[in-house]
Amino acid sequence: MNIAISSAERGGASYRFPPAARIWCAAPLLGLLGGCDGAPSRNILGSYFPSWMVCALVGIALALAARAIFKASGLLQEIPVPFVVMLAIACAGTFAMWLIWLS
Repeated sequence: MNIAISSAERGGASYRFPPAARIWCAAPLLGLLGGCDGAPSRNILGSYFPSWMVCALVGIALALAARAIFKASGLLQEIPVPFVVMLAIACAGTFAMWLIWLS
């Protein structure tokens, strides 16, 4: 006894609604894509760089400066996980730069 089960009977989510209803459900979601007109970029020495890259470089520079300060003051040996702390400082600097520069 060979019983073939069609894909509509398997209970797939896309087969529960008729095609017209699927289009009406997808139309509002496609409207949300209208706000994406391009990534913010900055002209640096004649070349356009993504703004997030510039902010990330500032965050990395801030973390390197913080590491130099921590090492000079002797606090670097007291930090339990220096890599994680420096990564957090870099992220905080990146996000702060993004908010200050691009808001």
